[in-house]
Amino acid sequence: MTDSQPGTEAFTIRSSRVSAARKLVRRRARDKERKFLAEGPQAIREALAAGAVRELFYTERVLSRHADLVREAPRSALVTEEALAALAETVTPQGMVAVCDYLECLLPPDPRLVVVLDRISDPGNAGTILRAADAAGADLVVFGSDSVDPYNGKCVRSSAGSLFHLPVMRGADTGEALSLFDAQVLAAAADGEDVFALRDSGDLAAPTVWLFGSEPHGLDDDTAGLAHRKVGVPIWGGAESLNLGVAAGVCLYTTAAEQRKPS
Repeated sequence: MTDSQPGTEAFTIRSSRVSAARKLVRRRARDKERKFLAEGPQAIREALAAGAVRELFYTERVLSRHADLVREAPRSALVTEEALAALAETVTPQGMVAVCDYLECLLPPDPRLVVVLDRISDPGNAGTILRAADAAGADLVVFGSDSVDPYNGKCVRSSAGSLFHLPVMRGADTGEALSLFDAQVLAAAADGEDVFALRDSGDLAAPTVWLFGSEPHGLDDDTAGLAHRKVGVPIWGGAESLNLGVAAGVCLYTTAAEQRKPS
């Protein structure tokens, strides 16, 4: 349903619906309303496909390119550029922001590849890992102890729509989350075993839970002790280390490729 017909004045930053949506920038409001914001055509297209969009706000400049998204939204409204900028959390807004419902998380039966994030506070890293997990065909991503909210705006953007593709569990205790799975737990660590050596030995073919900690601090000793092995990506050049998202992508793709080999 499009509220803004030709000639209708665009909603402003003071409009009640825009004001209500702006509150979802804060986690407390998101949890209270069980809604969050998704910005940009790519994320909104995936959110629409998942049936998560409740309301869409758009500006005149994007209507000609993305009229299909406006038509598909259950409720939509034209807003001023100022109002859109207030809803967006980027320096250069993409002209569309959707209010989305929280997503249900159903634990998949017999998962073979699971990602658990522990104390990852950087939403960009978390969203990048979520995107890599989706691309590698992971069954589930768990945002464990003290990790960023997956509905954080930057995390949603960094996931590039992957948030809407696979189950995501939020706010779980890391130890309790790990106990849910009958699988080997591999803790990512710079001083761990070579991930490619594990691939060559065939050990990555088994159901696997990858446990990732924060980029600056890694996993604490107690949490790392919950894993069966510590595993890392070797550095063959002069770089001091790999970005967490890149390292996670290597680990996940290496595992997924091994699990997909014909038995």
